[in-house]
Amino acid sequence: MPLVIAIDGPAASGKGTLARRLAQRLNLAHMESGLLYRAVARRMLAGKLDPADAAAAERTARQVGFAELADATPLREEAVGSAASVVSAFPAVRAALVALQRDFASHPPPGTQGVVIDGRDIGTVICPDATVKIYLEASPEIRAKRRVRELLERGEDAISSRVLQDMKDRDARDRDRRASPLKPAEDAFILDTSELDEEEAFRAALSFIEQRNR
Repeated sequence: MPLVIAIDGPAASGKGTLARRLAQRLNLAHMESGLLYRAVARRMLAGKLDPADAAAAERTARQVGFAELADATPLREEAVGSAASVVSAFPAVRAALVALQRDFASHPPPGTQGVVIDGRDIGTVICPDATVKIYLEASPEIRAKRRVRELLERGEDAISSRVLQDMKDRDARDRDRRASPLKPAEDAFILDTSELDEEEAFRAALSFIEQRNR
């Protein structure tokens, strides 16, 4: 059976960085599931559609494919991320993208030992039978600082207070939505990265994975 690692957590908790490092270390294919929702949001913004329009969001989600994730740079724009947080709250949008994610988990690319998928409902909804489930968390203030640094490195404007409020708003939408709310799976390893750097978080996660696979 292929190794399936599910990594969940709120925005800027370190999911993507950890997933990429684990994928490289363990020869796993990596999917950043949030990019699927960002692809939906970017399509809607490009078509001048309202991200809050549930019907339009569902139609758009059914048109999205993996090919749109090849160039992630435009998908990481802050406006796209904010819109993605809105469209991802619609149950029909999430349902439309479930099959893509499960197919990826069930059929790892040739030459890999399995997959690592990061998102917000991977261990609870997409892959409830994942070999390993990890849930990352960190304080909103710490995560906002990380996001500000990331935006500045990309040359985008970033006002700390605005980024922090946006972070809190996203957290509320993710945790309070009816469909696939953000929460750790009951059997997930909870890893608080507030005081950990990238290497420390990686070592802690890798140690847990190795213990589970003994």
